Amino acid sequence: MATLLVSQRNFESHRTPAGHPERAERIRAIEEILAPADFPALIRRDAPGGDLTLADLVHAPGYLQALAQARPAEGMAQIDEDTFISSTSLDAVGTALGGGLAALDAVALGEVENAFCAVRPPGHHAERERPMGFCLINTIAIVAREAQRKYGAERVAIVDFDVHHGNGTQDIFYDDPTVMYASTHQMPLFPGTGAASETGVRNNILNAPLAARSGKDEMRAAYDAQIIPTLTDFRPDFILVSAGFDADYRDPLAQLNWHPEDFAWLTLRLREVADQCCGGRIVSMLEGGYDRQGLATGVAAHVTALMS
Repeated sequence: MATLLVSQRNFESHRTPAGHPERAERIRAIEEILAPADFPALIRRDAPGGDLTLADLVHAPGYLQALAQARPAEGMAQIDEDTFISSTSLDAVGTALGGGLAALDAVALGEVENAFCAVRPPGHHAERERPMGFCLINTIAIVAREAQRKYGAERVAIVDFDVHHGNGTQDIFYDDPTVMYASTHQMPLFPGTGAASETGVRNNILNAPLAARSGKDEMRAAYDAQIIPTLTDFRPDFILVSAGFDADYRDPLAQLNWHPEDFAWLTLRLREVADQCCGGRIVSMLEGGYDRQGLATGVAAHVTALMS
């Protein structure tokens, strides 16, 4: 079975201030390293527009309308200290969502075994009632709900290896035992959530925080001792991945010490669980990663492992 790469053509529609970490150059770096000459076996599709009203599946009533009202007629508006919305941001948000849903369709229908979506802005910090942390809507949470609503999935797992805890995804599914959320992340670090004591309604939340400057040994122990056994016992129908590459040792926003081979190792472990539990079905969506080289090499290692 093949791997699908979903690419976003209007990624520049979401504009951020000069020097902002979450900028269009991130997607350009991914496009360069995943060029067809170097990854000829990848199936490639452009992300279509997605139905943004599906935000109602995971966000509070009126959330999307509030975002639309915050969007300026021209230029950019600031939502909080880190989060901006430009006049055309919702166009990019729409294709980020559409890309995730297209990947879900392709995996669910057996066209491919797994998929990676190179889209922006990220989504895992967007809580039920507020956007934050560069994120406007929680894209992967919507994809999880669509896996349940459209394809009848009884259990969906979201594994988040971004260096920042996905507080938004945890917030949305904290009381829902049909969705498992598991995260490794640096702690203490923004957004300040993700303690091991945060376990959800029926232990459906699993946080394995990592100390600054920890590397492959601590990461692999967290997955082998905690996350992989719990994920296997959960037996998900789909595994979704919040794939952030800011745990890379070069990233300017954090202090973990991961290398490309660590992202490859983790991806292969997730593939083992997917092969055992859900026919290999994995949909991975880009979250963070703010060093251009660290992002590119991490993505290349991740996609190579998905294809292997």
